[in-house]
Amino acid sequence: MSLDPLALVTAFGLIFLAELPDKTMFASLAMGTRMRPLYVWFGTSTAFLVHVAIAVGAGSLIGLLPDWIVRLVSALLFAFGAFMLLRGGGDDEDEEGAAKTVTGFWPVYTTAFMAVFISEWGDLTQITTANLAATNGTLSTAIGAAAALMSVSALALLAGRFIAQRVPLKTVQRIGGLCMAGLAIWSLVEAVSAFTG
Repeated sequence: MSLDPLALVTAFGLIFLAELPDKTMFASLAMGTRMRPLYVWFGTSTAFLVHVAIAVGAGSLIGLLPDWIVRLVSALLFAFGAFMLLRGGGDDEDEEGAAKTVTGFWPVYTTAFMAVFISEWGDLTQITTANLAATNGTLSTAIGAAAALMSVSALALLAGRFIAQRVPLKTVQRIGGLCMAGLAIWSLVEAVSAFTG
C-alpha cells in the first residue's frame, strides 16, 4: 500500500463535493446548534471513519442490507432528533436546563455517531469511496475520503455555532427541529420508495 497524492486529492475533492448538499451535513448543523459542537464532531467523524473503512475494505457489504430498512431507521433517528430539538419550550431557565442535559460527552457522541452511522449506509459518498478504492488504491482513497467527510462535518458545525451566536437559542432550536423533521420525512419517503421499488 503506497500513498498516491493524486488519488488522495481526487478522493477528497469528489467526496467533499458529494457530501456538501447531503442530509448528514444538515443533521450535523442541526445537532451543532443544540449540542456541544466538538462532541458532535467526534461522533460524526468516528462514524465517517467506520464507513470509510467499510467502503474501502468491503464495499460489497452495502448490498447485503435492505435499503428500505436503512432508510426507515434513518427516518426514526431524524424524527427523534427533531423531537429532542422541538421539545424545548418554556422559559429561559428551562432552556438552560435542557442545554445542560445534552452536553455530556457520551450522550452527544453516541447520538451524533448513530445518526451518521445509520444514515450513511449505501449513501452516494460510501459508494463513491468504494469505487475509488477499487480503481485508485485503498490507502489514498481512505485518507482523502475521511478527510473530506470530517471537513464537511466541521464546516457544518462551525456554521451552526456562528448561527447560534447571532440568533436566539429558541429560534435556532425550532429551525433545527424543523430541519430534522424534514430529514425524517425525506428518509421515510426514501424508505417507502425503496420498499415498493
